[in-house]
Amino acid sequence: MKVAVLGGGAFGTALAVSLAANGPVTLWARNAGAWRDRTCPKLEGVTLPGRVTLTGDVAEALTADTLLFALPMQSLAGLLDGLPEGLEGKALVACCKGIDLTRLTGPAAILAERAPAAMPAILTGPSFAADIARGLPTALTLACADEAMGKALQQALSTPALRLYRSRDVIGAELGGALKNVVAIACGACIGAGLGDSARAALMTRGFAEMTRLAVHLGAEPETLAGLSGLGDLTLTCTSDLSRNYRFGLALGRGEAFDAGTTVEGAATAQAAEALGRRDGIPLPICGTVSRLTEGTLTVPEAMDQLLARPLKEE
Repeated sequence: MKVAVLGGGAFGTALAVSLAANGPVTLWARNAGAWRDRTCPKLEGVTLPGRVTLTGDVAEALTADTLLFALPMQSLAGLLDGLPEGLEGKALVACCKGIDLTRLTGPAAILAERAPAAMPAILTGPSFAADIARGLPTALTLACADEAMGKALQQALSTPALRLYRSRDVIGAELGGALKNVVAIACGACIGAGLGDSARAALMTRGFAEMTRLAVHLGAEPETLAGLSGLGDLTLTCTSDLSRNYRFGLALGRGEAFDAGTTVEGAATAQAAEALGRRDGIPLPICGTVSRLTEGTLTVPEAMDQLLARPLKEE
């Protein structure tokens, strides 16, 4: 199975480096010409192994049988619209974490829209690019509605250090990976504002309940949210400075500027989740609060006051 990774950011590069343990990999990057000595500009200290072919020609990547889309969620539809024909018959694996602001769907639906005959899959879970690139042990969820395709992808994309657990719950896997970024922003803001670890634990727990509520409403299995793609990823991103969403929240809580060039998936996802909640009548107080925080229409103290002032209820 010939594999290509589309997206030369930190995570796409890390996947290409890891998958090279299994055989040749093509890595497509928009800025391939800016790389020096096969070193990723966004992944310090990581040089591509010889089995990875770096290219700026997307047509070269599209010759692969299996395509991994490792780019920001809000960029996925635009990239797919610009691709030539020829996705049918290929295994399409989304490695994006988010909800599209225009369509209010996850990446699997966008892949299916572009290639109706293809069977999309989701690769997600608790992982930092630097850990994967260094060969540190990492476990992820590989979700595909087609069991045979899921098994084939699990075998093809697992490596000695990258262990994939298979699931058929695509909606649960993609929503767990998307919504945990929203909660990570909230937790970062909480710690940045000096509200303490107890408040963060409360946000993580109530955030997990919110994630599950929306995901199950949209067709997910609750057990999926309790796995790697939900609780596992939530735990990682809400507690580590390596998480961009958590660091963004820290900056909000401290009243500091944040690097405008850094992709923060949780900001757009919060807006999309809030829109889904309004559309379907699902209460999502944390998502709504983070949406307004990131838009600048709510301060961190106001956000905490609003959440704490909510009616007392049974857990």
